[in-house]
Amino acid sequence: MNAKKKILVPLATLVAAGAVAVGSGATFNSTTANTISSVTSGTLNHTNSKDGKAILSLTNIKPGDTVNGSLTITNTGSLAADFTLTETSSTNAFSDNYLSLTITNTTTGSTVYTGTFGGLVDGAKTPLGTVAPGVANNFVFSVKLADDAPNSQQNKTATAAYQWDSVQQNASTTNQ
Repeated sequence: MNAKKKILVPLATLVAAGAVAVGSGATFNSTTANTISSVTSGTLNHTNSKDGKAILSLTNIKPGDTVNGSLTITNTGSLAADFTLTETSSTNAFSDNYLSLTITNTTTGSTVYTGTFGGLVDGAKTPLGTVAPGVANNFVFSVKLADDAPNSQQNKTATAAYQWDSVQQNASTTNQ
């Protein structure tokens, strides 16, 4: 074999080996993937056990009588919400604070209002606090005609209407 062939054969072998190494794709790699990401909005709903009905109705009340009415407000949504009570309208023909009202949240043990019947400012929201999803709060409305109500308080009438509102808590950012 001549010298040129002795050099060309190993050179051809090296070129062929290099082509095989480059062409084989022998490199490391890594791949990751994520499933489809999703976002679902929450819900804001509540129920009123006496929706559209009177909380209480009194007739023939006399001095010293106390009458109670109750209802349950439940956060049926998936979001925590700040609840309020609004006296939307009221009249009270009784004088000198003889007719009183106490509203109590018996679930939390807190007094929402105590004073003259119809004494909440019509249209003003009274905060009730934050209620978590699925939580029910029971409210008792106690109306009393004072023990010392004089004859001048006979045949008097008082009325009040109420509205319950819930508003989602302020938005927050959560990293997950």
